[in-house]
Amino acid sequence: MKDPFWNYIVLVLSLIFEGTSLYIAIKEFNKTRNGLKWWDAIIKSKDPASFLVVFEDGAAVAGLIVVMVLMGISHTFQIPELDGLASIIVGLILVFVSFILARESRSLLMGEGIAPETREKIAILAEKDVAVVRTKNILSTYQSPEEVVLMLIIDFEDHLDTEEITEAIKRIRENIKREFPLVHFVIIQPE
Repeated sequence: MKDPFWNYIVLVLSLIFEGTSLYIAIKEFNKTRNGLKWWDAIIKSKDPASFLVVFEDGAAVAGLIVVMVLMGISHTFQIPELDGLASIIVGLILVFVSFILARESRSLLMGEGIAPETREKIAILAEKDVAVVRTKNILSTYQSPEEVVLMLIIDFEDHLDTEEITEAIKRIRENIKREFPLVHFVIIQPE
């Protein structure tokens, strides 16, 4: 390589564009963290898009820095093998980021449910109704970051007729939706 001037220009411009995108992504992600630590916010997030851009842009910036440094060393000391090393390191960065994103998105793709604490609160809320003996099971899945489908299997009092059970189901459904706005659809199965 005789004159890497244009290579540096392209890398610097790419770094400016990707760096700006990373800065904006971090700023937006910080708004959704609600004071949580970074990793806790990523784990608890039900919206992979919120942290996906941060990871993608972060990997791009890290890769550009690695390429710039190794290209500079390669050109200065005439060690062309460093160009290949830069490619390998960028590939490893991308594999690492892909692994993290797949790990954190997998549960949502597979139908992640609500947190155990929330499930417990919903059971307690349902059992406050006079018609309920106990909540036997709660199944849930996120349909989107802001929408949960919930199914409760509830043991009702034996003496209740169909109309009374139907009224109790309506009350329980309304209470759950009022208390937990993300729950958009509630199925209650009497046991």
